[in-house]
Amino acid sequence: MSVAALIVAAGRGSRAGEGIPKQYRWLEGKPVLARTLSAFLSHPAIGRTVVVIHPDDCDFYEQTIRTLPSPSSSILPCAHGGETRQDSVRNGLEALTDLNPEIVLVHDAARPFAGPDLIERAIEAARHWGAAVPGTTVTDTIKVIGDQSEVLSTPDRSRLRAVQTPQAFRFLPLLDAHRKAAASNLYSFTDDGALAEWAGLPVHVFEGEIGNIKLTHPADFQEAERRLKGEEMIWVTRLGTGFDVHAFGEGDHVWLGGVKVPHDRGIIAHSDGDVILHALTDAILGALADGDIGTHFPPSDPQWRGASSDRFLAHAVELVRNRSGIVDHLDTTLLCEKPRLGPYREAMRQRVAEIAGLRLDQVSLKATTTEKLGFTGRGEGIAAQAAATIRLPEVSA
Repeated sequence: MSVAALIVAAGRGSRAGEGIPKQYRWLEGKPVLARTLSAFLSHPAIGRTVVVIHPDDCDFYEQTIRTLPSPSSSILPCAHGGETRQDSVRNGLEALTDLNPEIVLVHDAARPFAGPDLIERAIEAARHWGAAVPGTTVTDTIKVIGDQSEVLSTPDRSRLRAVQTPQAFRFLPLLDAHRKAAASNLYSFTDDGALAEWAGLPVHVFEGEIGNIKLTHPADFQEAERRLKGEEMIWVTRLGTGFDVHAFGEGDHVWLGGVKVPHDRGIIAHSDGDVILHALTDAILGALADGDIGTHFPPSDPQWRGASSDRFLAHAVELVRNRSGIVDHLDTTLLCEKPRLGPYREAMRQRVAEIAGLRLDQVSLKATTTEKLGFTGRGEGIAAQAAATIRLPEVSA
């Protein structure tokens, strides 16, 4: 069966930072797009390849083609992208109509590490199923949230897959699906698998590759450079601490560890006053040496009035992951006479684990009184101290 590759390279890549579009940035001596193209041009089963580019990027594209070991006759004239990725893919498919391949592989230019085994699996999946996408297992707990960031459901992650490219299809059904979506003025599909599902095509998932990463953020480029240089990753452990305190006021509940706890007093605070989540946020920021909660969420900013503190903790964890780091452990001690922690401890641990994307055994929560001493002993307020252990990568050549 004849096979063609369609490389989508028309995006702007704004999340990768300022500069030229990410697909044309140099990565260890070659443009990203050149590395991506090489993976498909070198595969013996792929007969022709078309690249969809932004109309403004013709010079970048020509420079990229010249970096390939030798100009390849299997590269068709480039197609121009449209307003959306969906437009760009459709334009690329239309450019293949004269060739009329039996199978087409649609791949993102910003995934330069697609290996030959993955490409072979994609081709075989298209032959067998007609429409298939590569997927990897999901290790984080996933939450479906509502308009107010409330959790609506928690899908069973054993049935979830993180979808990659190349996505593989029989050519004519995919082209027909794209034409129908355009005729219906539907442009909300984020990948071709979703569009094929809408068109009624059964889509299957085949095994993806963990290393087939998409270069999206600056940290992704740094990691890709290290990978290509063969540098050894060294993990450095950092410990941060946090402390938070709030006075009691009028009310009938307090928020602790993301859980609403009945109490005969409320909390005086700009946000929801969750001392556990505030202390944990500061502990993570401390481990990152990245200011404190007031730096990232100033109390003078009215948008944080009454805000749910799970957003603060989730933001701090995301900062760790944006630096290719790992949160290893979170530990908190609550200081108060009342309310009692015991009846709510496990619910709080579970909620903190959910917010931070950790296992339950990575979250510790304790409580103590101050033996009637100080403002907590007098029942005037509540406090929490926390510690966070994270790992950040450093490089040794």
